[in-house]
Amino acid sequence: MTDDFEPATAAELSRYVEENARSDRRSLNSVGGRTALHFGYPLPANTVPVDLKRLNRIVDYPARDMTITVESGIRVSELQRILGEENQRLAVDVAQAHRATIGGAIATNTSGPARFANGTFRDYVIGISAVDGAGRLFSAGGRVVKNVAGYDMCKLLVGSLGTLAIITQVTLKLRPKPATCRLVWASFRDLPAIDPAVEGLLSSETRPTAVEVLNSKAARQVRSEAKHDLPIENPVLCVTCEGSETETRWQIERLQSELSKYGPLQQAVPDAPATEAIVSALVEYQAASDDPLTFQAGLPPSRLTEFMVAANDAGIAVQAHAANGVVIGHLPDSCTRADESAVRLAPLRALAERHGGALVVWNCDPNWKNELDLFGAPRGESELNDGIRKALDPHQILNTGLLRQTSAR
Repeated sequence: MTDDFEPATAAELSRYVEENARSDRRSLNSVGGRTALHFGYPLPANTVPVDLKRLNRIVDYPARDMTITVESGIRVSELQRILGEENQRLAVDVAQAHRATIGGAIATNTSGPARFANGTFRDYVIGISAVDGAGRLFSAGGRVVKNVAGYDMCKLLVGSLGTLAIITQVTLKLRPKPATCRLVWASFRDLPAIDPAVEGLLSSETRPTAVEVLNSKAARQVRSEAKHDLPIENPVLCVTCEGSETETRWQIERLQSELSKYGPLQQAVPDAPATEAIVSALVEYQAASDDPLTFQAGLPPSRLTEFMVAANDAGIAVQAHAANGVVIGHLPDSCTRADESAVRLAPLRALAERHGGALVVWNCDPNWKNELDLFGAPRGESELNDGIRKALDPHQILNTGLLRQTSAR
């Protein structure tokens, strides 16, 4: 890649993109904290990183309205610190928050365990400004949610991976910061034994924030990251809840009582500091690490156990947002070649796609990308997506080739 371009304003970015579209038409790769540079197929050699770190200002923060407008280059941890001063928060889990920017988190639609209760960025972005591939600066939404005709540009740009436009500014809904967070960590004899417990939680008298299922390999990684003694020799169901001290105390006691009906081998209720470390480890689990390959699969929750058993049998460490049907998997270090990875992933992807889901490779050795299918079979909406992409990026300069391999395979 060539040297970075670092705009100080949205207008400066707009001029640059317009000039590039008229002349060189080099591929542009919008970056923030650079936590997702590993995603997708390789970009062209002359790609210019558009670094948005200077677009990091608070534009408007009417705390009483529970909204905030910020530029896209602000770090997520810094945003949460500012919101915390008003006892508020953005209720979306973002891994590597000290590096990740809000624009990058929205572009990748990152989320974590708390998506069960709190949702994803599509539930919080109510206003957005961006520059498209022709250099046109546009805005959508605002501080008040209104019904409009046409495309919902806020939701359209969430998860677009910088292929439709470069996000410059967002307005977000906020939530009060909870007083406490506690969890129950319960181990079971095997993964199928957890299934009835998860189903029972969907009608629980409690209000879980997250319902996580981990096989023993993933549980071991979380325990190591959290630095807290936890049972990890068997698969684990981890349920978290938030609220006041009284609320969380009652919910934890109730959860223990409800889970005991499903025959757990052990139940642990860590103290508040340990809970914070464990929750952080659960959020960070999805971040790309030294593992050979990391993937995310989505499928109906009713098929989750079948998928996790297959992944476990293949020696893969897996964590699932069980009530949402989202699975994050890390291949073992023993997997040292692209063809080995493909063999392990093929039956898992087939299972997910057979039930209307998908499996996407989030991270792997860069040298493997030309040998692996990163995204799986095209989905039914691919033609519509291509049409939208051509309208917003007519010269195909935004993250060129990221979503599909440009060379023959």
